Amino acid sequence: MTSQAADRPETAVASRRSKLTPEREQEFFDAVLERIRECGYDSVTMEGVAASTRCSKSTLYRQWKTKPQFVAAALRARRNVRFGGIDTGTLAGDLREVARHAGEGYFLEGRLFQALGHAVVQDEELNAALRDALVEPEIEALRTMIGRAVARGEVPADHPALEFIPAQIFGVLRARPVLEGQDADEAYITKFMEAAVLPTLGLA
Repeated sequence: MTSQAADRPETAVASRRSKLTPEREQEFFDAVLERIRECGYDSVTMEGVAASTRCSKSTLYRQWKTKPQFVAAALRARRNVRFGGIDTGTLAGDLREVARHAGEGYFLEGRLFQALGHAVVQDEELNAALRDALVEPEIEALRTMIGRAVARGEVPADHPALEFIPAQIFGVLRARPVLEGQDADEAYITKFMEAAVLPTLGLA
């Protein structure tokens, strides 16, 4: 098979995909993620999303061959780094801002995490998309804050608690709805930060 022949299917796919405007594509993404939050991943179908967005299901299948591929694309389009750009000049200040941003923005993402449930464990592409869109960017932003703090001499590079900061923050966001039946809002996360995270780092 020649290189030219090998490229034809991809060119055809690109041509088919180009028929959707970015606005229409985003409408599909918003619709599928909203239905997942409301109904759970297993209850969402391509047919249901097509009906809610007034398009044919063949349009969705032509763009994204399977539901996991569709949802993965929607997650990646949702990529939003809430912790990016935070730089107050101190690690304590940065982490307090993280608490504020997490409390403000986690409601929709938290519902999404819960609704995807076991599907993320079963489907590698879905798992990777969730991490790419909602997890890794925030962890990288936290690592940047920690790196600045180490460079400023606020905390030693070998402080044993540093590596667990992302786990603590994501953990409390995920755990409170399960343990107490309430979302981890700004007040709760700030209280957690002041009581558990900052004292451990010697920054209270």
